[in-house]
Order: sequence, then C-alpha cells, then structure tokens
Amino acid sequence: MLDVRWIRENPKTLVEALVKRGQREDEARSIVDAVIAADEERRTHLVKLQEAQERRNAASKEIGRAMAAGDTETAEKLKAEVAERKSFVQNGEAKERELDAALRDQLAGIPNVPLEDAPVGADEDDNVEIRKVGEAKLPNWAKEHYELGEALGMMDFERAAKLSGSRFTVLSGQLARLERALGQFMLDLHTTEHGYTEVQPPLLVRDDALFGTGQLPKFGDDLFFTHPEVRAVLPDGGMVHAPLPEEAKTYGRRLGLIPTAEVPLTNLVREEILDAEKLPLRFTALTPCFRSEAGSAGRDTRGMLRQHQFYKVELVSVTDAESSIQEHERMTQCAETVLKKLGLPYRTVVLCTGDMGFGAQKTYDIEVWLPGQKTYREISSCSVCGDFQARRMDARYRMPGQKQTHFVHTLNGSGVAVGRALIAVMENYQNEDGSITVPEVLLPYMGGLTKIGG
Repeated sequence: MLDVRWIRENPKTLVEALVKRGQREDEARSIVDAVIAADEERRTHLVKLQEAQERRNAASKEIGRAMAAGDTETAEKLKAEVAERKSFVQNGEAKERELDAALRDQLAGIPNVPLEDAPVGADEDDNVEIRKVGEAKLPNWAKEHYELGEALGMMDFERAAKLSGSRFTVLSGQLARLERALGQFMLDLHTTEHGYTEVQPPLLVRDDALFGTGQLPKFGDDLFFTHPEVRAVLPDGGMVHAPLPEEAKTYGRRLGLIPTAEVPLTNLVREEILDAEKLPLRFTALTPCFRSEAGSAGRDTRGMLRQHQFYKVELVSVTDAESSIQEHERMTQCAETVLKKLGLPYRTVVLCTGDMGFGAQKTYDIEVWLPGQKTYREISSCSVCGDFQARRMDARYRMPGQKQTHFVHTLNGSGVAVGRALIAVMENYQNEDGSITVPEVLLPYMGGLTKIGG
C-alpha cells in the first residue's frame, strides 16, 4: 500500500507509474484524483470533528463557571450546545471510520511504484535478459516430463483427476522420492549456506494476512478458501453440511489456503516494531501451495507445469530501507545457486513494468531450460517490495536510540518451485532409453539410487 501523503505530494509521479504498468493515462489520472479527493474529504472532516470536540470541552468548562456565577440561563444554553456537539462528535466518529475505510479500499487497489531501473514495457515480450548460464542442450529424442513420467508409471494424471479433478498429479515410487529430495536439498542449501531460518508455517491464514502481502482484495479469485458454513452443529449435536437448516449453528471463520509461503512468512512481522540491529531477517519454508489458476484456462493443461497444488521452497527477507536493493540481488543469487548445483541451464530476466506483480518494485525471473518444450520456463521469481507490504501489515523497525519508527522493507522469492525443478531434472537428465539420471547433488537424498527407470 502506498503512503497517501506521498500520493498527495507526488500525483504526477504516481500517474506516470500507473501508465508504465499498463493503465491508460486518463484512467491513471482518474484513480489518483479519486484518492486525493477521498483523502481531502477525510482530512476536512477530521478538522471539523476536532473543532467540535474542542468546543464541546470548552463549553463543558464554561457550564461550571456559569453555574458558579448563578447564571442559570447561560448554563442551560451551554448544556444544549454540549449535547449538540456530543451528538455531532458521535456521528462524526462513525463517519470518520467510514471515510477511513473508503480511503483504505482505494489505496488497497493501487499497485506498487516500479523502481527507476525497472524496464518499461507492456508484457513478457518486453522483459530483459541479463544473463544466461549453462548449455541449453536439445537432444533429438528429448521428451516432455509427462511423457517420461507416464512411461515410467510414476506420474498419474488420470487417477489424480478421479480424486480431485484437473490440474492435480499423483507421483509415486522413485519420482515421488526425487521430488522430496529436491525440497530437502533446497532447504538444506538455504539454511546452511545462505543464512535463512527454516520455518514451518500454517497453511491456512486469515484474510488480514492475505491482505498484508497483497493477495486480497485484488486477487481473491486466485485463492482457495474454507467456509464456516460448510460444517455446522445442530442443537442435538449432530453434524450437517450445506445447505443448512435455520437451527444449525456455524462455527469457525473463513481461512485461505496459502498460494505461497510468502504469505505466512512475511506476516511473521506484522504489527510489530523490530530492532534495526536484528535486521535483516531471512526466512525459508518448504510448503504445499494452492492456487485456483483463475484466468489460465487452456494454458499448460498437460503435465505438472501449472497445478492447483504444488510444493515450493520460499525465501522471504525483512530489511531496513537502505538494504533492500542489495538484499534483492543476494536473494536472486541464492535462488540461482539451486540451479547451478543441480546443473540445470537457466537464464535470468528482469521483468518490465507491465509484467511485474502487484506488490513489486522490481522483479527478477529465473527461467530454467526445458528441452522437452524447447524453451525456458519460469522456476523462480524474486521481488523487492519496498515498504508496500509493510504498510498493509503495519510492520516497522526502530533505529538504536531513536523514538521514531520506520516501515520495514520486504522481499520474497522462490528458492525454487519444487515441482518445476522436478520437471527440469527429468527433462535435462533424461536418457534415450527413457530413464532419468539422478543429479550428483541429490545422491545423498536418494538412498544410493543413481538412476530412475531404465
């Protein structure tokens, strides 16, 4: 969330930023004007409310002096005025909450302002490659991962569809172990060599947490939610499912399944004031992630590339304002190290303004080479968000010896997507006979297994 004071003082800059992100200029100007107008209405109301409170307090004191002087008529007039002011203040406080909520809703829908060095562009075609590592080999017998997995009998989409529908997979045997090995390897790398603290966070989170990292309200359609009305207790103690009879009593609250561990890891510092000396904080977690993939109909319908449920190792950093840019480079290098150690060819691109995420100031995407698809595909996205998420979470830090607090800066990145790493290993380490060689770095996690199938 952006600072409304900054918007008020820099309306032209925000309009330009929104245009860079793909808004038409007239739309961008309308958005900014609406926020400024809402802020002005709120501030004008607060002045009137403060004046009414001050006059009410002053009149209350004057009542005592009038009564002491025996001036009953003046005292009664003052009492009437106090009652009127009191009513105005009560109603005014309710209106203040309404104006606060309205302004907050408007601010919640405005994306972050890109950094100056983020390339300006409309979509992924305008992203800029900054480095390429490894040789992108393309054997003439290369197959896609789902062809390999199904031939091995260890990747089953039909049974998954019977259980859960489309965009789910059942892995078994050695492929299931290979995916587990990849996740363990990444966690060990980030905790022992990169200084991240391993966390096992909740997979279900409240709306406040999803709002804090920017998933709500804009991207609610991409999430899965539990609903308290699905389960309820009848007066006789029996359990019932929707549709519910009137006498049923629902319990619990709506919770969201995490689309990424960024949500719980970043929210670990929500509503806290941290000591600057303890920054940066670096967290990592291996969790399942759940996404509805709204708007992706027809895209990557074959295989495991785009799933409703997948595993990912997440990296989150919390820094002071001066360190976040440097931390962004460091985080990206940590994610790249995963691919280097696995021996996977990849390239790193910086996203243009039209392709960046809602809360990002700047984003690096790491794309791994997939010979079966004959192209590079995203396997990690590392973003610096500045204080955008911190304002939504009210997460701050204080410098030693100072009373003033500052909003922290937050960063997040994949370190990396485990399912896509499995795909990349399968396709880059496949052999002509359909077997898959286990990368050397994973051998300690595979119980002596050096090859899958064949």
